[in-house]
Amino acid sequence: QIKELEDELGVEIFERRGKRLTGLTDPGRQLVPVIERVLLDIRNLKKISEQFANQDYGQLSIATTHTQARYALPGVVRAFKQRYPKVHLALHQASPQQIAELVARGEADIGMATEALDKHPDIITVAAYSWEHSVIVPADHPLAGVVDGELTLEQIASYPLVTYEQGFTGRSKIDAAFTAAGIETDVVLTAIDADVIKAYVEAGFGIGITASMAFDSERDRGLVRLSAGHLFPINTTRVGVRRGGYLR
Repeated sequence: QIKELEDELGVEIFERRGKRLTGLTDPGRQLVPVIERVLLDIRNLKKISEQFANQDYGQLSIATTHTQARYALPGVVRAFKQRYPKVHLALHQASPQQIAELVARGEADIGMATEALDKHPDIITVAAYSWEHSVIVPADHPLAGVVDGELTLEQIASYPLVTYEQGFTGRSKIDAAFTAAGIETDVVLTAIDADVIKAYVEAGFGIGITASMAFDSERDRGLVRLSAGHLFPINTTRVGVRRGGYLR
């Protein structure tokens, strides 16, 4: 079948060593994106036929980060399931870069993240909502009584920090703010999960920097949230779909 394709195109697609295929030729490398578009259209054809055959059930696959899955999506998912009770919803938790790749490869219908999605050439994104970071401290911490809007980067940096891993939930903007101010920080622990960050703040490892939505005054009674919107840039979470992909 490979030979027939090469004969029809008039070029060799694969480099060979004997009967073994060892790589792509220059024409082969240029054919790959065209083939990917053809395969995408084939998947689109299948999805269109599925839509008309099964209008009220099927599967919707969403790739997102822990923060979005845990704090932003529960209400949305609840409303979706009420409207489409026969649709199976699959949530895939991954890093922003992994989310972008899942959407680009067609393994996820929709991606939702704050980073990476809008940088991928094969993904179209729209802004979903904006949010800011907060500083989380134990209720008996010296900073607990600071008035909103008066917290400074110098005050934050005078304590060990517990925050997100690189590439997650606006971490780059946190680092950029301290760098721009010429302030060094002591990040003693990082995590992708805000609940983990809060647990280590409660355990006395340091003060936390998390997404504001991750704080619940009822559940986090031993902690205090301090507004940090005036210190760190506003973040925008985006929803992305594969460019040229068909969504039911």
